[in-house]
Amino acid sequence: MNFEFQNPTRLIFGAGVISQLGKTAGTFGTHALLVTGGGSVKRSGVFARAVKSLADAGISVHECEGVEPNPKIKSVRRGAQIARDEKCDVVIALGGGSAMDAAKVIAAAAMFDGDPWEMIFHGQKKVHIPTQALPIITVPTLAATGSEMNCGAVISNEDTCEKSFMQTPCLYPKVALVDPELTVSVPKNQTAYGVCDIITHVTEAYFNGVDGTPIQDRFAEGVILNAMEWGLKAIADGADIEARSQVQYASILALNGWVNSGTNGGYPVHMIEHTVSGFEDITHAAGLAIINPSWMRFAAKHRPQKFVQFSERIFGLEGKSTDDLDCALQGIDKFEAFLKDIGCPTRFSELNIDGTRISKYASETIRIIHDENGKLPARPPMSEEDIVSVLKAAL
Repeated sequence: MNFEFQNPTRLIFGAGVISQLGKTAGTFGTHALLVTGGGSVKRSGVFARAVKSLADAGISVHECEGVEPNPKIKSVRRGAQIARDEKCDVVIALGGGSAMDAAKVIAAAAMFDGDPWEMIFHGQKKVHIPTQALPIITVPTLAATGSEMNCGAVISNEDTCEKSFMQTPCLYPKVALVDPELTVSVPKNQTAYGVCDIITHVTEAYFNGVDGTPIQDRFAEGVILNAMEWGLKAIADGADIEARSQVQYASILALNGWVNSGTNGGYPVHMIEHTVSGFEDITHAAGLAIINPSWMRFAAKHRPQKFVQFSERIFGLEGKSTDDLDCALQGIDKFEAFLKDIGCPTRFSELNIDGTRISKYASETIRIIHDENGKLPARPPMSEEDIVSVLKAAL
């Protein structure tokens, strides 16, 4: 392993910490842009609590509301203009992954003279990678994406049906204010999607990373096991604060860089899903629940050893050997059954998606991101034909 790790985001975690929002934001500015989604934060009363905390600290609030579930570049453009017009000096994301991702890109776009879409890596030859952004504070209301404590964001362009990412150090939030109480109103299906998202973040690096990372493997397996255990409890009783807290913490650890340090893994399932949801506008984690087990079956045939380990350590199976493919596939079946049991779709047909555009999904995924051999970075690297086979198996 050869790697560097740094996460500069200050984490404030615990029930009731939203009351500290005003004091926390006041260290960065006095004019806040509050980025929100479709309105659930207002219906739940979270928005009013946040605004009160900010007002009590003497901070004026300007809102960029209505960020879409798959955040669109048009919302980024709108938010950046509000930030410039109102001379905002701090950007606060209040919501799920979509609000947080949009807020990050807005914070950078507010200090960029060009079109924000130029900052998103979508296969273009020249990408503007920002080096500065307004200070960002994240206040997640859903345990899922882990966006509250990393420097990445995913944005869609509905005009071109593209969905891709940007990742750069200036997008690290200054503070992640994580209050599990804010997630108690999340419905069962969204809670289940969050659990799926958390686990998929971990399995990407776990299965696609380099060999010789036993400590990171154990970290990853611990996050997966706890996400499954406490996720079931949070789905059964949304008011269970302990369950909500454990799932929220799993969400943070799954994607703040700690679990996958040194693994250097690719994210093929995410890259494929981004393309699919760019065309179909489906819930991100619903796409992951469908694609991940299908991809796992494909990858296990090329490298069964890691999947046998997964089957043994996560589901208690016992392989006849370290490369027992039957054991590996049994573990994948159990994982898919878990996703189905908590309410996630496991076939595209459940979302009324047929195979008409599968070849388009594959070619667009490769166009946006590929290695020197023209394949999707993964283990094993994937050709267009490989992607098509995985998607067809998930119909």
